[in-house]
Amino acid sequence: MAKQKRIYILGGYQTDFARNWSKEGKNIQALMSEAMDGSFNATQIDPKDVESIHVGNFAGELYAMQGHLGAMTVNYSDELRGVPTSRHEAACASSAIAALMARTEIEAGHYDLSLVLGVELMKSVDSKTGGDFLGTAAWYDKEAKGVQFPFPKLFGRLGSVYEELYGLKYDYLAEISDINYENARKNPVAQTRDWYMNKAHALSRGNFNMEVGGIIHISDCSQVTDGAVGLFLASEKYAKSYAEKHGLKLKNIPYIMGWGHTTAPILFDVKTEEAQKAKKEGQYILPHTRKAITDAYSRAEIKGPKDLDLVETHDCFTTSEYAAIEHFGLTAPGEAYKAIESGDIRIGGKLPFNPSGGLIGVGHPVGATGTRQLLDAYKQLTGNAGETQVENAKIAATLNIGGSATTNVVHIIGVDKGK
Repeated sequence: MAKQKRIYILGGYQTDFARNWSKEGKNIQALMSEAMDGSFNATQIDPKDVESIHVGNFAGELYAMQGHLGAMTVNYSDELRGVPTSRHEAACASSAIAALMARTEIEAGHYDLSLVLGVELMKSVDSKTGGDFLGTAAWYDKEAKGVQFPFPKLFGRLGSVYEELYGLKYDYLAEISDINYENARKNPVAQTRDWYMNKAHALSRGNFNMEVGGIIHISDCSQVTDGAVGLFLASEKYAKSYAEKHGLKLKNIPYIMGWGHTTAPILFDVKTEEAQKAKKEGQYILPHTRKAITDAYSRAEIKGPKDLDLVETHDCFTTSEYAAIEHFGLTAPGEAYKAIESGDIRIGGKLPFNPSGGLIGVGHPVGATGTRQLLDAYKQLTGNAGETQVENAKIAATLNIGGSATTNVVHIIGVDKGK
């Protein structure tokens, strides 16, 4: 793979994911504007320095009756008028794709500073309607039309695949849920920071933890969330001048070491066929997810999980995190349970997964999750993750997936500090 230029992350801002913007009488423009305002204030970047804007959003036309969201960003400031903007959609991976596109523009030398904004307003509709909207991230006519809450059922099928091929005890999924809620209680902008949830609750059944899709119960699900996250990406040239202006050292600013991006067949039936074939060949059962990860490792010039200090992964359901644990290479195929049993994925363990609380704990505003993961990686590598801080973190990975592991985007973020 060709040698990459360094693209730096200068920081950003996350809205409080516990808020319900519709109940506050505020629209998607207000949500976007707060994330932008917070990002400019947190970084002390002047809007006139921004040369391009990339918005990640899944379904603004459905939830908020608003498309053309790239153009909505220039309402923030007169200084942004004329700046090129675009909107990117890839289901739950929308803002990771937006970040990839911003990175590519900067690496190509077109721009030196880009704003990436992930946004989703989801609490504008009832749960049944919202579930139907989310079904468009699958093949709607074949997998979601007329199905209540299609995505829990699709990821429940992922659990069924593991049960069939390797055996899967629900206890391990309950442990994942417990860890993410525990981490989220330490995160001041997590949606569930004040919720009561533990492993005993995850193991319980009945009205308070109903089955929603095969092995999937309510405690296994990420949250319906309103939220937006802004993030600045910069060339080395801009990052150097930014560091000098603010009394920083360039080696202390995180940068994108590597990335991976793959797309699997959209139908889960086809993924099941691929999984069965992969199992027979001793490979990981989500081959396209695995390739996105190994491509990122290769571009970052690292060997694998031993070089990572933490992972922010896409736990839209506990089954997706269970799969991610092994697909990152922390265990062999079918053996993710070993990393859960040993405590390897806890903060303080061999490789903490989702110290932020993940999608289950932090929340999952679909179009904002990719940028949220990158911002949390940035916080970890700059020592600003508060009570969720992983000690001496220098390299972090993020995995953002769209659909039923259809679009897979991985970033490896690093910092030179201490080298």
